[in-house]
Amino acid sequence: MFERKDFENKGALVTGSSRGLGRGVVLALGKLGVNCVVNYVDEPSGRNRADAEAVLAELQKGGGTHTFIQCDVGNFEQVAAMMAKVKEIFGGLDILVNNAGILRDRSIKNLSQEEWGAVLRVNLSGVFHCTKHAMPIMRQGGRVVNISSLAGSVGFFGQANYASSKAGVMAITKVTAREAARNQITCNAVAPGVAETEMGKNIPEEVRKNFPTQIPLGRFGEVEDIANAVVFLCSPLAGYITGQVLHVNGGFFME
Repeated sequence: MFERKDFENKGALVTGSSRGLGRGVVLALGKLGVNCVVNYVDEPSGRNRADAEAVLAELQKGGGTHTFIQCDVGNFEQVAAMMAKVKEIFGGLDILVNNAGILRDRSIKNLSQEEWGAVLRVNLSGVFHCTKHAMPIMRQGGRVVNISSLAGSVGFFGQANYASSKAGVMAITKVTAREAARNQITCNAVAPGVAETEMGKNIPEEVRKNFPTQIPLGRFGEVEDIANAVVFLCSPLAGYITGQVLHVNGGFFME
């Protein structure tokens, strides 16, 4: 379905790609010949960096030019510096996948201002920062794919901050699509349902047992299910699709 010749020698940045869905996306792009930047954010344990190094090593097995960059997408200045590095390495950018995100689940009654702000800072402001600084270096015909969530449409209990951030991602996707169209750059969002990622596995066990019965396809999504949707939107096959939200949730939510 996806031909290597359509992707070779393109440059991609996938935020939050040291593990989880971001890892799956960046490896899928790398297998198609895309030169990739793995992004991670420093944290005290050093796990993110170690995971980023492992992803980079896997990418390098297939050849090409790959690297990793430490950047907190919630920090405006760090993102500007990251995009400058991307331009230096690739001369520009063809694919931006805004994937980085965090959870701080709590009911509105118990949600602190810090927990509200932390999630909006990464999940929504991070998309703005990366999109703003990427646009000057995006090549004609580029692709932006934002990772939203089923939560942005459904609004699950205890996710006021997360659901709001992901609904905001859907909105900024549409605005970006309009503003970037003059350069034939498309912008779409993928909204996963519950998936077999580290984030998804944090769901309480009793919920995990019963949730698949509410999904018409009867299972949680795999990373590959979502990564394939992202790759499709990055491909020439999706050249006339922009400003759309592609729900990948096994039929749990239908528009």
